[in-house]
Amino acid sequence: MTKSRSPRRPLLALVAALAFIPLVGCTRAGGRQGLATIVAGESVPDDAGEPRLTNLRRLTDGGENAEAYWSADGTRLVYQSTPTPGGCDQIYTLDLRSKDAPRRVSTGAGRTTCAYFHDQDRRILFASTHAASPECPPPPDRSAGYVWALYDTYDIYSVKADGSDLRPLITGPGYDAEATVCPADGRIVFTSTRDGDIDLYVADADGANVRRLTDAPGYDGGAFFSPDCSKIVWRASRPEGKDLEDYRALLARGLVRPSHMELWVMDGDGANRRQITFNGAANFAPYFFPSGDRIVFASNLGDRKGRNFDLYAVDLTGANLERVTVDRQFEAFPMFSPDGRRLAFAANRFGKKHGETNVFVARWRPDAFVPPSHRIATPADRYLEDVRFLADPAREGRGLGTKGIEEAAFYLEDRMREAGLRPAFGTEYAQRFPVTVGVTLGPRNALADSEGALALEKDFMPASFSSTGAVDAEVVFAGYGISAHEQGWDDYRGVDVRGKAALVLRYHPKEDAPEGPLSTEEARRYSDLRYKAFNAREHGARALLLVAGPLGHEDDPDTLAKPAPDGPESEAGIPVLFVTRATADRWLRRQGTSLAGEQSRVDAGEANPHLLPLGRVNGRVDLEKKTTETRNVVGILPGLGDGTEGAVVVGAHYDHLGFGGPSSLAPGVHALHPGADDNAS
Repeated sequence: MTKSRSPRRPLLALVAALAFIPLVGCTRAGGRQGLATIVAGESVPDDAGEPRLTNLRRLTDGGENAEAYWSADGTRLVYQSTPTPGGCDQIYTLDLRSKDAPRRVSTGAGRTTCAYFHDQDRRILFASTHAASPECPPPPDRSAGYVWALYDTYDIYSVKADGSDLRPLITGPGYDAEATVCPADGRIVFTSTRDGDIDLYVADADGANVRRLTDAPGYDGGAFFSPDCSKIVWRASRPEGKDLEDYRALLARGLVRPSHMELWVMDGDGANRRQITFNGAANFAPYFFPSGDRIVFASNLGDRKGRNFDLYAVDLTGANLERVTVDRQFEAFPMFSPDGRRLAFAANRFGKKHGETNVFVARWRPDAFVPPSHRIATPADRYLEDVRFLADPAREGRGLGTKGIEEAAFYLEDRMREAGLRPAFGTEYAQRFPVTVGVTLGPRNALADSEGALALEKDFMPASFSSTGAVDAEVVFAGYGISAHEQGWDDYRGVDVRGKAALVLRYHPKEDAPEGPLSTEEARRYSDLRYKAFNAREHGARALLLVAGPLGHEDDPDTLAKPAPDGPESEAGIPVLFVTRATADRWLRRQGTSLAGEQSRVDAGEANPHLLPLGRVNGRVDLEKKTTETRNVVGILPGLGDGTEGAVVVGAHYDHLGFGGPSSLAPGVHALHPGADDNAS
């Protein structure tokens, strides 16, 4: 993505450093062929401080040369060059198998940028302004500082590899440039201002069927496909506030300020966009490693003054950042050869004249020893360090009562201490409290109705969070037992359960209907059984009886599992029991209705026409609970005020499922649940 060109002097300010080279990205991974020997250019000394690079060769000799990208067969490079000062970039190819001079394949008129092999190396695409004028377009107005001009005369063309048969490929109003190609199917990703912002688009191999990929305010450009085309990496600015106002004002004048750009990755169809770097520098020209899980790119992050650009490598997660070059001048536009054995890039090094930029190629050493000084810690590394510890199998899934959860608590205390947080409890970060880690049935569980005793485990079962105690109360049906006033739903409206046993349905109304009254993710929290127990208790119920309704849960086996701890929460405060559908249905049929009928009525939103007395139950819940001590870990970041304004509480639970249990997606399997993506992260 080239803008205007100026002599490349490595000790200019950041903005000048950005001016030398078009911060584009036009790269491709193709087959696995590769040259055994490169004949073109000349050998130059390796840098001992760059262990990844060896057998360095300079391929061009003078002028401004950059954005050199491989053919799919690995035998040629296509690049842009301004051989003489004051000229405009033109596109050239270089055969690495010979000493032949580079061949110009563009028209020689206007300005060109971002060339790329496509159509199985038979053709080359590039952006050019020649159709608007044979002259170089005017330089950008620098009265607003360092800016690039977004020439709306740029269109994307295709030409045969020998420079013949020039054809327009992607045209239209606005800036169209920075095109790269998917090696699998020929799709083209490019940058355009056709919809009013600077965004990424994708087109079919013939330039048709253009689709927009990005839509956030800011500059999106320099995109590259991964080797299998499943992902796209690119650079982007995301200005906010006054910076966004400045961005939009410049864009209205056909300008953009490229000072701060971060790297992003998304799926090949534009989904799942995610930021990779967060360093605040000018990061650009990212290109995928052959593995597809790492990128090499250019950045000035190592220079406080922003003058020096080097090559870096980083995982797509943002972790394992490594400095590749240390020349203290300008290196950019890296691209791996199709076989992954070589890296082409542009650099100021070994210039015969001050400010020259030449194209280089080096053999890549994937197994080279990289000194610690080349490793740069990132926030992603810190996050991964935390997750690796917390999700290590040695933590036993951070289950309650395990040694692992204690180790996790100590780890969190250390991290809070390192972060400078003040202990919340005097000199301690820990707030200890008892939790239930084991629940078994005691010998005195019983439940009976007017027809006689119900069978434990067949007709009823105490809930693990039930309180122990006697049950002796009239049974009253109370719908789903939900009071969601903000959703306009209250099962207890007109139902008096004071001193009674509330019979309520599990789950929530119209479970399978996306338009249901409680269908949103937030509203579904009302289906939580502990919430229903709390709500029944708050309405004065003496006990809670839970049943799975038949509608929407036909595949539910309606089995009664033995109680097991499924969280650190305290007891419900009232006896809570599960009963089978057959039991609840029998009670309702005494009143001339049925469980299915009542569920249907409630799902339809009908108010309770009358209180349904379902007879009396009596019995006892007898649970034997094993408890242990665990702890909250709390640190305080003092504010600037005197504390009278209140506090902001940020909380997260660091426990997990241990070896499974009722809350697991596989409740019947005893297996370690590390919890890397739940609680640890």
